[in-house]
Amino acid sequence: MKVDKLFYGVFKVDGKLATASIYPGNRVYGEELVTTDNAQYRLWNPYRSKLAAAIMNGLKEFHIEKESSVLYLGAATGTTSSHVSDVVGNDGMVYCVEISERSMRDLLKACEVRVNMLPILQDARNVESYGADVGEVDIIYQDIAAKDQSEILIKNSKLLKNGGYAYVAIKSQSIDITRSPNEVFKEFLKDVSGTFKVLEEIDIEPYDKMHLFVTLKKL
Repeated sequence: MKVDKLFYGVFKVDGKLATASIYPGNRVYGEELVTTDNAQYRLWNPYRSKLAAAIMNGLKEFHIEKESSVLYLGAATGTTSSHVSDVVGNDGMVYCVEISERSMRDLLKACEVRVNMLPILQDARNVESYGADVGEVDIIYQDIAAKDQSEILIKNSKLLKNGGYAYVAIKSQSIDITRSPNEVFKEFLKDVSGTFKVLEEIDIEPYDKMHLFVTLKKL
């Protein structure tokens, strides 16, 4: 079995994307577990994770590392955030903000095992409701279906350290279905340009359509 390291904690195992599991035997969404050379890997489905899709499509700016603190906006049921949990390790932390009570029920199950994931049932617009508990973070990850995606990111950027990084899956159809995706993407990047520098833009088709995945750095 061939294992190739892509980034810290992220690998390709026989050509399939995976993270090195910090909780061997734990599955979050029915993913396949592969054990080789005394290590266990969780296969990471790019059709279910926009970060995985971006990595598969050539993401170069990967700054999530061991001991990173990550504010995850739109954690849903914990698919991607659990893989981020693997990467940051037990000395890191993933603050999982999710507004849906239904999704939170599944997310809580993941957090019961993964103690480096903290579930926060809250609207990501209400930064003041969780900001004191989260404190300053190294990374913001945002995957939210809302018209005001840029405003949400800017509000939460006050919790991001200077020079910190943000990863955003921009969902054009959630922002404005009457305009072309490219127009929507350009407007989003313009809106956040006073707060962030754009480092990378990645089309994540065929894994997801009408999305742009961007890496940003706080100015």
